[in-house]
Amino acid sequence: MKRIGIISDTHGTFDDALKLFLADVDEIWHAGDIGSIECAEQIAAFKPLKAVFGNIDNSSVRYHYSEFAYFKCEEVTVLMTHIGGYPRHYHPKALQKIQECKPKIFIAGHSHILKVIYDKVYDLLYINPGAAGCYGFHNVRTAIRFTIDGADIRDMEIGNWDRDKRTAW
Repeated sequence: MKRIGIISDTHGTFDDALKLFLADVDEIWHAGDIGSIECAEQIAAFKPLKAVFGNIDNSSVRYHYSEFAYFKCEEVTVLMTHIGGYPRHYHPKALQKIQECKPKIFIAGHSHILKVIYDKVYDLLYINPGAAGCYGFHNVRTAIRFTIDGADIRDMEIGNWDRDKRTAW
C-alpha cells in the first residue's frame, strides 16, 4: 500500500502549505512546470519524487526529467505528462502514449484546473491536480493525495488554499 501525492505547476513554489498536505504520503508525483531544478531537489529531499518536465521548465529540469513517465505503483500502471489534454480532448502525443501503454491512471498538468474524470473509452482514471504554485491565472492552489493498495485506488483527497496566502490548507 502506498500513499501518493500529486502536484503540478508549482512554478518554483514548494512551501509549508504543500509540505503539510503531503506530509503523510510515501511519494510525490509532479506533472510538470516544476519551475527549477532547485525546486525539484527540494521536493525530492522531502519525499521520493517522480516527475516530468513542463513547458516552462528549463534545460536543467529537462535533463533530469522526461516529457512522459510510465511506471507501475503496486498493481496500477501510471502514465504522466505535462501537456496531456483531458478525456475526449487528449493532446495527440498523449493519446498515442495512452493507446500504447494502456495506463490505469493518466496524469496531466498544464491547465491549472483540477479535474478527476473516469475515462470509460480508455478505462483509466484521468487526474489533473490543478496548480500547486502561486503563479498563473488560478485563484486557488490545489493538490491531490490518495492511496493505491494493490489494484485499488481509494481515499482521494483534494487540498486547496488561497493562491496569495502560503498557509496550511
